[in-house]
Amino acid sequence: MQCVGFRLADQEYAFRIEQIQEIVIPDRVARIPQVPDYVEGVSNLRGAIIPIVNLRRLFDLAPKDKDEETRTIVANVAAKTIGCTVDSVTQVMRISPEQIQPAPDIVRSKEASYITGFAKIDTRIVVLLDIQELLDPA
Repeated sequence: MQCVGFRLADQEYAFRIEQIQEIVIPDRVARIPQVPDYVEGVSNLRGAIIPIVNLRRLFDLAPKDKDEETRTIVANVAAKTIGCTVDSVTQVMRISPEQIQPAPDIVRSKEASYITGFAKIDTRIVVLLDIQELLDPA
């Protein structure tokens, strides 16, 4: 399978490429009151207003200022377009079934049902995420 790799803090993650619409440089975000902390606000993507979710905040990681490597991964989730802010996009990678291990029981929970497994690529461990589960509006 093909995946888009991205980095948050010192960890590498990946979404399946077919779950991704595009990757863009973050644009101005309009803040929205009374939304969860991980929702940065909304942004204008070629005339469409889309919500922007900060994955660092969603994963309860330490905040980091945006820099020249920060990207927004745009995906279609449950018939809605949503942007995800990440520290950087690393690469498009091919991952074979032999490289994937399922998530151990200790990390599988209702709250972490978005973790589909782990890929061993050289000496790296890439956390495979299901963007539909992660950003399901329900």
